[in-house]
Amino acid sequence: MPRNIYELRLDELEDWVRDHGEAAYRARQLYGWVHKHLATGYDEVTVLPKRLRETLDAELPFAALTPIQELWTDDGETLKVLYQTADGQTLETVLMFYPDRATVCVSCQVGCAVGCSFCATGLMGLQRNLSAGEMVAQVVDMARRAREKGRPLTNLVMMGMGEPLANFENLVTALDLMLDDDAYGLSRRRVTVSTSGLVPALDRLRERCPVALAVSLHAPNDALRDVLVPINKKYPIRDLLAACERYLSAAPRDFITFEYVMLNGVNDSVALARELVQLVRNIPCKLNLIPFNAFTGSGYERSTVETISDFQDVLMQAGIITTIRKTRGDDIAAACGQLAGQVKDKTRR
Repeated sequence: MPRNIYELRLDELEDWVRDHGEAAYRARQLYGWVHKHLATGYDEVTVLPKRLRETLDAELPFAALTPIQELWTDDGETLKVLYQTADGQTLETVLMFYPDRATVCVSCQVGCAVGCSFCATGLMGLQRNLSAGEMVAQVVDMARRAREKGRPLTNLVMMGMGEPLANFENLVTALDLMLDDDAYGLSRRRVTVSTSGLVPALDRLRERCPVALAVSLHAPNDALRDVLVPINKKYPIRDLLAACERYLSAAPRDFITFEYVMLNGVNDSVALARELVQLVRNIPCKLNLIPFNAFTGSGYERSTVETISDFQDVLMQAGIITTIRKTRGDDIAAACGQLAGQVKDKTRR
């Protein structure tokens, strides 16, 4: 993929500037304009000489992604943008406004190879990894949009299309930039990586860039999770939970979030809730119950409000903090992959 300005850390930008015969301080000027001021092009970076701006425009362009579709929810609190990459791939990013925060949900791959049976992105199969710059570009564009509404971007979740830990090096490069005080300065507590359970990469993340962790659990036993989250066949629940306990030693929060999508008649019974209690009761955690965001051809339906409430009650009575994710974006196809893949199964499953 062609390089763009969002690919480079500050030290790499300093090397680039020196290689082009300029003083290193020019890199810090540029870095600030790109990431703090959210410049949209080099014509805005007037602190730099025109000749340098022209060279930058030719060698490190801004245009990593092009928005091709934008959908706002009726309440104006959630925005979904479909982007096109330089090679014609499509990906999605979501911006969500809350009373106390603005959160961007970032994609890390075009499609996904994990193949969770209830996921629209999984039907696309894996097309390719996104570069670090393509991940950062999503954040930059959404930060600009939040600024237009007078709201700073405060939170980042790697919960869009793809499995973040399957694109490890690009992920960490992007996260380092998001955490850099000279760039976006986000707190580790406000940056969350969600994973389906790639155990070796989870250990690497603990060592390289520990941020808040969310684990897509979705079932309390291996038999059911093998069906819903096929990576479980390689990294079963016991191994995954052991990795979660190891992660806590470096995590910025003192708990793991377990995500549990509520599928009607599949994983939402009171009996399975009780089994889930026994599974996680000794791990500092929070459960996030996610009403399924239905899409054509999924073969699943959302659990009823009453069923989700009963499931939550079992967990809460056992002393496990359990939230129900507020349903957002039903009117804009906000489930990951619904726009980009147009929900066509490309996996030949």
